Amino acid sequence: MPADNLVEKARLIKDEYEIALLRRGGALITKVIEALPAIVRPGRTERAIAADIERAMADVGFSAPAFETIVASGPNSALPHARPTDRSIGQGDLVMLDFGGVLDGYCVDVTRMSAVGPLTDRAMALFDAVKVATEAAIAAVRPGILTSDVDRAARDLLTARGLGDAFMHSTGHGLGLDVHEAPRVGRSDPEAHELMQPGMVFTIEPGAYIEGLGGVRLEDDVLVTETGSEVLTPAARDLLFV
Repeated sequence: MPADNLVEKARLIKDEYEIALLRRGGALITKVIEALPAIVRPGRTERAIAADIERAMADVGFSAPAFETIVASGPNSALPHARPTDRSIGQGDLVMLDFGGVLDGYCVDVTRMSAVGPLTDRAMALFDAVKVATEAAIAAVRPGILTSDVDRAARDLLTARGLGDAFMHSTGHGLGLDVHEAPRVGRSDPEAHELMQPGMVFTIEPGAYIEGLGGVRLEDDVLVTETGSEVLTPAARDLLFV
């Protein structure tokens, strides 16, 4: 018989084994984040940086990338789902680095930002707004609230800074056997109208994208706990200047 969302609903809450595995994946992807200063250098191409990030993920123990690694620099960073090109990163570029790995069948997913300074005041303001929105969304996570409330925490802050229209996607998505599982952390609609419960694991990844300037996205993996949340990818979200 045809059925909708049976598997997705069953996978909303991760068990202790799954949480331990995703926690270990978060620790391993944090090692890759910490290796970024040696990988992201001026003059290197997006494609070469992406290849080195995927090599670093294999070196720390991931069996495969969870998706095609995104390295998007300068004007390319204004495209939320850009693919790496042969463009070399250079002065004044924002550089978006979105990558994830598969560990024993489970996916983790992070995004960090690098830059080749000096940046304009407008670019720095864009980064600061997204960082604050990311932190606000993570702070909102706790049992008993709607996933759409977490999206609103990020979206309202970006809107207050004049960046509402620049935030083109949902705040996050579930993680597990697939890199995109339930719940969806988005605007209030049937798919994002899910009450948060302990054991849910999802990304928090607000972003803002402005043609001609560039884009910023910051992403962490978050577990809902009995009293609030735990960030599974605790590496610093600071802008990495190279």
